[in-house]
Amino acid sequence: MTEKDNLLNADGPSNIQKTSEESLNEASNAVEQNEEDSIVSNNSDELIEESKADQSNDSLEQLNEIKLDSQEEDDDSSDITEIEEGITENEVEASSGDDPTADKESNTVSTETDGNAEEEKVLEKDNIEISSSTAAEKGKKEEKHVEEIEDSNAEDAEDEDNVERHTIQSKDYHSMDLDALANEFEKLLKSSKIQTIKSHVDEIRSEFKSKFDALLDEKKEEFLNEGGHEIDFYFSSPVKKRFNSLYKTYKEGLSTYYKNREANLKANLDQRLEIIEEIKSLINVEEDINTTYKHFKELQERWRNSGPIPREKYNNTWNNYHHHVENFYDFLHLNRDLRDMDFKHNLEQKLKIIERAEELAVDDNVNRAFRELQILHKMWKEDLGPVGKEHREEIWERFSNATKAIHDKRQAYYADLDKAYEANLERKEVIIDKIKAVVDEGNDSHQNWQKKIKQIEKLRQDFFDAGKVPKKVTDATWTKFKNAVRSFNRSKNAFYKNLKKDQYDNLKKKQDLIKIAEDNKDSDDFSTVTPLMKKIQNDWKKIGHVPRKESDKIWKQFKKACNHYFDRFHEQKRQDNKELYDAFDKKVKILDSLKDLKLEGKPKQDQETIKELIEQWKDLGQVPHHKRYIEGKFNKAIDDLFNKLKMDKEEIEMIKYENKLESLQKPDTTDLLDNEHNFIRKKIDEVRSEINQLENNMQFFSNVDDNNPLLKEVIKNIDKHKSELHMWEEKLRKLKDMY
Repeated sequence: MTEKDNLLNADGPSNIQKTSEESLNEASNAVEQNEEDSIVSNNSDELIEESKADQSNDSLEQLNEIKLDSQEEDDDSSDITEIEEGITENEVEASSGDDPTADKESNTVSTETDGNAEEEKVLEKDNIEISSSTAAEKGKKEEKHVEEIEDSNAEDAEDEDNVERHTIQSKDYHSMDLDALANEFEKLLKSSKIQTIKSHVDEIRSEFKSKFDALLDEKKEEFLNEGGHEIDFYFSSPVKKRFNSLYKTYKEGLSTYYKNREANLKANLDQRLEIIEEIKSLINVEEDINTTYKHFKELQERWRNSGPIPREKYNNTWNNYHHHVENFYDFLHLNRDLRDMDFKHNLEQKLKIIERAEELAVDDNVNRAFRELQILHKMWKEDLGPVGKEHREEIWERFSNATKAIHDKRQAYYADLDKAYEANLERKEVIIDKIKAVVDEGNDSHQNWQKKIKQIEKLRQDFFDAGKVPKKVTDATWTKFKNAVRSFNRSKNAFYKNLKKDQYDNLKKKQDLIKIAEDNKDSDDFSTVTPLMKKIQNDWKKIGHVPRKESDKIWKQFKKACNHYFDRFHEQKRQDNKELYDAFDKKVKILDSLKDLKLEGKPKQDQETIKELIEQWKDLGQVPHHKRYIEGKFNKAIDDLFNKLKMDKEEIEMIKYENKLESLQKPDTTDLLDNEHNFIRKKIDEVRSEINQLENNMQFFSNVDDNNPLLKEVIKNIDKHKSELHMWEEKLRKLKDMY
């Protein structure tokens, strides 16, 4: 159902109200049935009055339904319908081959009868309904605000489905990325008729092209910075291929649609022109007026069923039709009652349309008001005939004034929208300046550049989220933004280009170290090569980053050569120190056995067990120097076992210490024992100092009762430190016995 149908029919298609012409036709048939001799019979007066009453009631109900539907319509008009876009574009050339521009600029309609051109007649616009050519010219100048409506209705007249273009939601395509734009394009193709989405597709395509061109420039610049030649540059994107495929589908669908429609439009136009010629000829026929009137009504019915015509022929064809319909009514001078009844009915209907237009003039929803105004103009033009000449200029001026009020209000709305676009422009200018500021900042490290890259990405998104700007500066603003981002990318690429140069220098240095490692990995001169291999390992750590694609490869190569050498080196040392390595292997077994050792719970027996393990460990002797870490693991395991014994803590501590001294004793040096001696002497001095301090503090408690909590705490601390002193002195005694 069309939008007009929705407005006319609150309860559905079955309740479509009769037009004035249909009501008039019914009245005519009623007259013919009751009086066959003449259409002007006195008996027809009663039927005429009934028809007039029916027409008035139908018209009132029809306009009331329009008002109700308008009140119930959703007021959510946040999405702006760009009605002007595409209004004057002609997707197909005139089917008849005539110049569409000439059709629009002239009110002259030429017709031919029997091969001879008739005298050209100047047609006034149907909406103005003034027969004078001077008044038509005046109206044309004064009522330019009507042209927009007539052009839009002419476009809709080609195909009733065209009106759906006004209901498609307009989105902020500017803020979308490439994938989102392709998704929106695909949704439009799937959910809407191909002929209704042109303005949306054009906007999506423009945004996609701008964003993809920017991406292409970026990729090309990166390619050239990496040493590539411009002639070799090629960039392929899956989203671009997808978008191209969608656009091809759109163009093919649109082409098929227009090819199918073109033939129908031409045939319908020919049929309508034929009907106009027949209406013209009715004035000159010599036959009974009753028969002529019946023929006229049949022609009107054929006209209503003739189907859509090319938009560029729409207005002139309708004007031509109404002009000759009006001439025919003037010709009906023998039955002015029927004509006056029709004029009166049309006047009543048009007054109701005017009243509705005046209500719309105060509606705050300007887009909804404008859409309904289009429908009112269509009803005025297509559904209603002329009125008496004495009313024509008056009612048109009133309708035109209401139309102008809505038009001016809509223009003011778009002026406010332009102000919002200007504010968006200011925001985008600020964002562009911020991008330039980031470019001007000095960046001398990879870390800083990574931060700047994130900043620019956020600013880019802010730019797209800022909304639309005035059309006149859209391209210029986009160019400034693109140049600012491009300037940043050039600086970034220059930095990383130099960084890559440094990385390739580092790669050369590491490759030299790899050569040294590989040249010496099989050397038997361990005393000379071992320091060299350790040095190149340290040098490797000091060299900076290399290209990522080479990093893992050269590291594995270097590591393999070094491991090969040191495996040979350690194997040789193992052979040279076989006894030490054998001792290490045996100690590993003892250490493993401690994990599963369970004590009997008898202190003396468990103590003997632990001491036996300690003796076994001591008897195995020394281990290789780089394996001495195993001694610490054994001491910890022994400490854990002693902690499980129910013995005096001081006694356990001394047993553990004796075990520790055994590990410190070396046949060729006393360095470890000397360090331990210094450590114990220091601890003894610290404890003695603490005791002296606490004993001095006792002087403050000379007159205090022995049960004083503070006094008790001091005495307790003195006893504790004396116990620690005794233990450290005992450890010192045992240590001296080791020398």
